[in-house]
Amino acid sequence: MESDTSRTLVERRLRYLDRQRALQREAADRDAAVARPMGTGPANRHGLPQIPIGQRRVPNWPVLDLGDTPEVPHDRWRLEVSGLCAQPLSLTWDEFLALPQVDDESDFHCVTTWSRLDNHWRGVPFRTLAELAVPAPEARFVTCTGYDRVPGSDTPYTTNLALARAVEDDVLLVHTWEGGPLPREHGGPCRMITPKLYAWKGTKWIRRIEFHAEDRPGFWEVRGYSNTAEPWLDDRYTL
Repeated sequence: MESDTSRTLVERRLRYLDRQRALQREAADRDAAVARPMGTGPANRHGLPQIPIGQRRVPNWPVLDLGDTPEVPHDRWRLEVSGLCAQPLSLTWDEFLALPQVDDESDFHCVTTWSRLDNHWRGVPFRTLAELAVPAPEARFVTCTGYDRVPGSDTPYTTNLALARAVEDDVLLVHTWEGGPLPREHGGPCRMITPKLYAWKGTKWIRRIEFHAEDRPGFWEVRGYSNTAEPWLDDRYTL
């Protein structure tokens, strides 16, 4: 017989699915509000110029980090999902891989003015994790934390983004790139990618996702980088 707790969780998840559709419409409205996205090249799959303003295409994948490249074995890796949600999660590597997986091809735009196009990824959609955790109605923002830290300190890498942006279809927690394991220097075994935002919003070596009612600027945001990070608006820094 189904328990009251189970029924309540199912009801919350169903309500969140309705809300997620609203969040995706909110993100689409944001795109539509960008009446004149700036960039060059043919339209990408989102109808935006292939290369955002101020970017150049590169064939390689440059490495950028805080100076710390953590090594996180699969048997020690954990992903914590917490904050304003009905069902906090703590996933092992095997549990993470048991979640629904998707393959996708998307572009990667770094705030330092380079773009790598047509990357092939495999991973778990952020929205799948959100559906499992069931963010509270008042949750509007996300903070992601990595295993990396500023060398010589206890300061971890964090970044913030609107929940409406986090649940977009192509925001993934990826473990595979171009058919092989995600390289350690690029955030392996698992990182987040945000193809429609500058790439610093996609936390490398991700270990924690938290839902909040209020915006909480992350490591680079408190140091002058934009909270919203929209490449086709040249939205790199806080004005």
